[in-house]
Amino acid sequence: MKYVHSLMLPIAAVGVLMFPAISPTASLEPIDSSGVQVQRQEQNGIAYLSGGVGEDESKAIQQATGYNLHMTFSTGPASQYIPDVDVIIQKVEGQPVLTLSEAGPLVYVQLPPGKYTVVATHKGEVRRETADVGSGAARNLVFHWGTEN
Repeated sequence: MKYVHSLMLPIAAVGVLMFPAISPTASLEPIDSSGVQVQRQEQNGIAYLSGGVGEDESKAIQQATGYNLHMTFSTGPASQYIPDVDVIIQKVEGQPVLTLSEAGPLVYVQLPPGKYTVVATHKGEVRRETADVGSGAARNLVFHWGTEN
């Protein structure tokens, strides 16, 4: 039995070294969603999820399928999740398609294919990104504010 344990430790260490970027919040382990409050919502025919404050809620959103725009909101040097971001997603021409108040820290949206501008505001500081979403892999946007105000 000692031989098995001594063999497993180097194998586990190699696994950790090979995959250091995988965080515990990105785990694909099944969760007990019975206590999770994340609900699919809809505005102007656009489906979305917003939440992720706790670990189970975060995992539930990260495991959701069918959303082609994934947004993450964080602040500070430790990139702490922040849940109180105002978000406007608009077509490039400026027409709003989704407006959320106090969203996040994770927001997953199912948009029709096209090019969009996302405006995220946290404590008066605005961040802007352009996203070209389609029917392929989801587009990931990370909005980060340097320090907590």
